[in-house]
Amino acid sequence: MTWQTTVERTVTGLGYDLVELERSARGLLRVFIDRLPGRAYPTGESESVTVDDCELVTRQLQYVLEVDNVAYERLEVSSPGLDRPLKRAADYERFAGLEVDLTLKLPFQGRKKYRGTLLARADGGWRLVFNDGKVDQALDFTLEEVREARLVPVVDFKGRRNRKAEAATPAAAGEGTAASTADETVDGGHKE
Repeated sequence: MTWQTTVERTVTGLGYDLVELERSARGLLRVFIDRLPGRAYPTGESESVTVDDCELVTRQLQYVLEVDNVAYERLEVSSPGLDRPLKRAADYERFAGLEVDLTLKLPFQGRKKYRGTLLARADGGWRLVFNDGKVDQALDFTLEEVREARLVPVVDFKGRRNRKAEAATPAAAGEGTAASTADETVDGGHKE
């Protein structure tokens, strides 16, 4: 079993999504985790990864990596951040309807970088709706054509869940907010 399999099995076994995994030549092992929507966590009811989540995963990984005799100098477990990368089809499905930065492997109409709203197509492909400064346009693509995709950071102190819900309900955009600030959270995670 490889060290990558060990890390993935441990992280997913604890109920988290393994977003990215990096290993440097100087022994740094970096693991990026995310919470899955609709799941209860023993570390609290936050939409985003907390320091407690990172501590929980770190403790378990330290134990498992020692048992599996995986050599490393330092272990870092953190959230993927506000500009979370989209790597797998499941990531695209989860974040459809949100704004993303997309970089293609090959240029299309003279450019590789686009920013727009990610949408799923009925045929299993993807569409990015963006404005070129004049009109709205659509770019259809497959995951194989993508070099990198990341969420556009949202810093609205309500989190992505509220923004996605507001986007789905046009009437909500014009209403005033009278929500208690005690329930508001900053989207993104904490690094350990």
